[in-house]
Amino acid sequence: MPYREKEIEKLFWSIGEVAAMFNVKTSLIRYWEKEFDIIRPKKNKKGNRLFTKEDIDNFHLIFHLVKERGLTLKGAKKKIKENRNDAEKNFEIIKSLQDIRQQLLEARDIL
Repeated sequence: MPYREKEIEKLFWSIGEVAAMFNVKTSLIRYWEKEFDIIRPKKNKKGNRLFTKEDIDNFHLIFHLVKERGLTLKGAKKKIKENRNDAEKNFEIIKSLQDIRQQLLEARDIL
């Protein structure tokens, strides 16, 4: 059996990497960080933001509520504060359905 190195899992992402994930500008990431208290990036000695997996998951939730569902920032804050579990569950369901749709489209293209 050949030796296979373990895939390295990233612990921190820079603000540029996070902005690229969501196809937005870094200024929006900084703005959401200021507006939503659930996003708490670590900062290195130079003051650069280092986002964790938890921060990325929170960005996914905020992005879903604001950009995909069309809520205002005030509405998104209220939804997260009052019903975070429900919002996360809905986001996970939508994400799963999108993955299934993508797999079906790929299967259709193969056939």
